[in-house]
Amino acid sequence: MALGGTRLKTRLPIIPGTKPSLRNSQLLISTGIPSLDSSIGGEEDKYGFYAKNVLKYFMAEGIVVSQPVLIASQDVQPSHLVSGLPAVIDNSEEHTKTTNNEDEPMKIAWRYQKMKVVDSTPTGGQIFGHYYDLTKQMQKDFLEQADIKQWEFNEEMTLDENSSHTFKNAAYTDLLCTIEKTLRDGQYFLSETPEQKTKKILRIAIHSLGSRLWLSDTEKDSDSDLLKFLYCFRALLRNSYAVGIVTIPVNNFNSNFAIERIEHVSDIAIRLESFAGSAKALNPLYKEYHGLLHIKKLCALNGLSHGNSQHRDLAFKLRRKKFLIEVLHLPPEFEDTSQREQDDTVTSNIGCMSGSHKSTLDF
Repeated sequence: MALGGTRLKTRLPIIPGTKPSLRNSQLLISTGIPSLDSSIGGEEDKYGFYAKNVLKYFMAEGIVVSQPVLIASQDVQPSHLVSGLPAVIDNSEEHTKTTNNEDEPMKIAWRYQKMKVVDSTPTGGQIFGHYYDLTKQMQKDFLEQADIKQWEFNEEMTLDENSSHTFKNAAYTDLLCTIEKTLRDGQYFLSETPEQKTKKILRIAIHSLGSRLWLSDTEKDSDSDLLKFLYCFRALLRNSYAVGIVTIPVNNFNSNFAIERIEHVSDIAIRLESFAGSAKALNPLYKEYHGLLHIKKLCALNGLSHGNSQHRDLAFKLRRKKFLIEVLHLPPEFEDTSQREQDDTVTSNIGCMSGSHKSTLDF
């Protein structure tokens, strides 16, 4: 039922590197992985290797579209993350390669030829984002012009025992104050952004939050600090032109309750399940992939329900030059497979065959 009255049209600001969402009127940015953009509309893998690549894509996309980036980490020096950013490549060249591969004839069983080809790119073929080459480092001209702020915790900093504080670990306080100061100095808050100023989106990349270097004296204090930081971090992002991506090593948590709380406070939560050290690495069904991507939660801003991903069964693989996310599908059944041989054996024993006495069930 529609309410009476005048409908006000809110005009979204034009910000480089963004596009408006047709579903909920939100500004969207690219993660740097076009196939991931189409899936979510991060929980780390076991050893954090693939999650670090996703984080690098996120930072590289911000630099390419001239968006300021804030990098924070205690496990790795932020300068090392910057030096390992992949180089951007021409979108048209990558699109041409993909098109040529799709034009090749399908050399599989005839019953699969009329099936829809699995498409890991966004709907409609419109690429929102850029492609990157992991074998090359980002061009120097991009890094020289980029607005990159790096955060490293000063171990000499301690909390004043006489003052009231929220966190047991001083690193959370220092990082939160750095984020708040960056938002205020750059005038990213919605209430402080002047109309005449060219608006930009601040990208905040936090690597391996909640790892061993973020622990407090007790497990209870460690979980409490992490959750309180995420709530405060989310409140800052809600009132500013900023977006953040956080990778969290969930193997450090003994309780699933803490993981569920982390997913609840997040707008979007994905989990990377690496096959490294797992029995799934030997499964022939997964021989083309390096892990599974589980979408735990999707954003529900400006709507009554969250957006639904087009595909739920997703897998990722790391090639020499790129990180790909595709729809997980079973391999085609060829005539020379063991399954086909089994079917042929069963078929030969069915029917009115007078010379067959291999089973008492034959007739």
